[in-house]
Amino acid sequence: MAKIHSYDLQLSWTGNRGAGTYEYTAYDRKFTLSAINKPDILGSADPAFRGNKDRYNPEELLISSIASCHMLWYLHLAAANNLVVMDYKDHPSGTIEVKEFGLGRFIEVTLRPTVTINNEDQSDLAVKLHEESHQKCIIADSFKFDIHIKPQIIIEK
Repeated sequence: MAKIHSYDLQLSWTGNRGAGTYEYTAYDRKFTLSAINKPDILGSADPAFRGNKDRYNPEELLISSIASCHMLWYLHLAAANNLVVMDYKDHPSGTIEVKEFGLGRFIEVTLRPTVTINNEDQSDLAVKLHEESHQKCIIADSFKFDIHIKPQIIIEK
């Protein structure tokens, strides 16, 4: 039987400048995302949509969810396959297509994980585990746009 997991958050709009949404330009797009016993995440719209560049936007949070899910699966699979990962960094990016009136969608996300391992003989395994990680990631499996994985393997000397 499948297990059900639930996630509860609190999202609060903090951009009321005093007149609410009286006009499109009358309010900030700032928000705070909270969860019990966790630090707040300060968010806003992308600056292209009148948001604050000093806060995370929903698009960045979506990309970070995909990248972190992939990384966590990769580390799990590395440990299960006796692949010693010494370092893991990623530089993920995403592309959206915006149409009229700010409507649009993500068309792709690209992960660029750089993984440092300590055994050159396991380089092929290190690359292969990225494919398996992608297949197992619940978050990546929940989207209909393409997710590309472009791994780089570094051997620690």
